[in-house]
Amino acid sequence: MITVTINQAKFEYDIHSLVKAFYPSEDVKVTTEQSIASGDATVFSVLYEKERFSFSKAGSEYSLTMEVPEGADRITEKNIVKRLVYTALSDLTGKALEWGDLTGIRPTKIARKLLDEGKSADEILRYMKETYLVGDKKGHLAIDIATREREILKPLHIKGGGYSMYIGIPFCPSTCLYCSFTSNPIAAFADRVPLFVEALMKEIRAVGAMRKGKILDSLYIGGGTPTSLEAADLERILECVSENFDTANLLEYTVEAGRPDSITEAKLKVLKKYGVTRISVNPQTMNDKTLKFIGRHHTSADVINAFNMARAEGFDNINTDIILGLPGEGEAEVRHTIDELSKLKPDSLTVHSLAIKRASALYERIEEVGYDCLVNTDATMEIAAEGARKLSMKPYYLYRQKNMAGNYENTGYAREGAYGIYNILIMEELESIAALGPGSVSKVLTKEGKLVRDDNVKDVMNYIERIYEMIERKRELFALE
Repeated sequence: MITVTINQAKFEYDIHSLVKAFYPSEDVKVTTEQSIASGDATVFSVLYEKERFSFSKAGSEYSLTMEVPEGADRITEKNIVKRLVYTALSDLTGKALEWGDLTGIRPTKIARKLLDEGKSADEILRYMKETYLVGDKKGHLAIDIATREREILKPLHIKGGGYSMYIGIPFCPSTCLYCSFTSNPIAAFADRVPLFVEALMKEIRAVGAMRKGKILDSLYIGGGTPTSLEAADLERILECVSENFDTANLLEYTVEAGRPDSITEAKLKVLKKYGVTRISVNPQTMNDKTLKFIGRHHTSADVINAFNMARAEGFDNINTDIILGLPGEGEAEVRHTIDELSKLKPDSLTVHSLAIKRASALYERIEEVGYDCLVNTDATMEIAAEGARKLSMKPYYLYRQKNMAGNYENTGYAREGAYGIYNILIMEELESIAALGPGSVSKVLTKEGKLVRDDNVKDVMNYIERIYEMIERKRELFALE
């Protein structure tokens, strides 16, 4: 257990994230309580004073102080305290983090903003190193992706009434060990699926009427696993979308087929019938032992069969997701996954670093067996990156999450013309997103340029019962544009 005492309640999230990055296997608590009994715990202290911030470790002579300029604003203060904590922990552990003291989830947003201001790649790299202590490798990666994103997004109608839409289907064949998303085992909800479909169609019709005259740039149906639904229910939803939205200008229409054990020929035909251009067939790993352990009720052979079935139905833009840092997986297992997927020649590859969520069953498992069961390293990240390069893919979007194994990142790779536009938009927040279904989050860019969010309720029955409330809240949200 690591406790950090602070004398003012501010910057707690950033301090917690940095300490967790240096001590991933420890529970971390940031508190304003000053009387902490150390016991077996490590206690750090951050002291905010007008002219300086200080860091110290209980029971140690170590301390570090950084000066605060007169009249410093909150952003300057935050950057100082992050640099303070990072430098101190680097001194104490002997470690350096490639992402430096960055604690936000969107590093490419920094690079893109500076590119928009006309800064050169060298100037941006220097800024990221000086301001956030980012290493050369990650700095170059962020700049490379931000540069590519700007080109990919050029066809969007960002300044001409364009928007994107997300539809969440909150069901899966089973719940994976690491999952914390809005997802429910569909077998247990079989009697409520018709009610859910009716409620979702009400929301689709209402939002369709609200968005008349707007240009729909991209449409993403995710979850959960949309293909958990029967083909007939899936068709009702897609038909409702086609009847209520003008899809003529769509640059991308993605459905997260995801789980191979949910994919059938009939469902693929439905997706093709309604103009879906991009799907995912997501193994997460091609090692059967791991698949069984994490609760995926399919084998690597099922992944291959589902992928080939999708190709046979004419899908020429297929993504595959993998997760690095899964329990018991190291370099050999990651290399096997990459080798097997390379044979399929997917059009894009999304490489996730495992994020350990408190709401997941994996968190409980780690409590039992320890953090050491998770391994993610520079070597495993490079195996995945090299696999993508051999498939002629380039990195096109990136984001980070709290409590990621190895303090790495999630990176999307794709061949030219197969980039996932919605994936970039959800991170860069450049246009409004209308989000439908349980647990989804709509985002609107207001007339003043501010981003305003509105969440749908997560519970399926709550969503069904309160659907008209969700609709009215969207009406109020969209009025801000």
